[in-house]
Amino acid sequence: MSSLAAETADPDAEALLAAFEAAGADPRSVEVSIDTTPTGLQVDAMTAAVPLGDTCVFGHIRDGSSTVTQLPVLASGRCFVGDQR
Repeated sequence: MSSLAAETADPDAEALLAAFEAAGADPRSVEVSIDTTPTGLQVDAMTAAVPLGDTCVFGHIRDGSSTVTQLPVLASGRCFVGDQR
C-alpha cells in the first residue's frame, strides 16, 4: 500500500486491486470502494479489503498516505457493508 501511495496520491479502483493482487491476494476476493461519485467526481480516498480466514485486511489511501487495518469478517463473509465491491 505504501508503494502505491508513493506512486500516486489518488489511485483508482484498478490500481488498488492490482496492489492487493501483487501482495498475493486472490483478485476475485478483493473488495474495492468506488473511485468515482455518482456525479462523476473523483473520490477523496480509496479503500480495499480482502478476507483472510476470519479477518479482513483493509488498505486505505488518502492524499498519498496509506493505512492498513485488520478487522473481523462480517457475518456475510465479506469485508464491506452493502453492494459496492
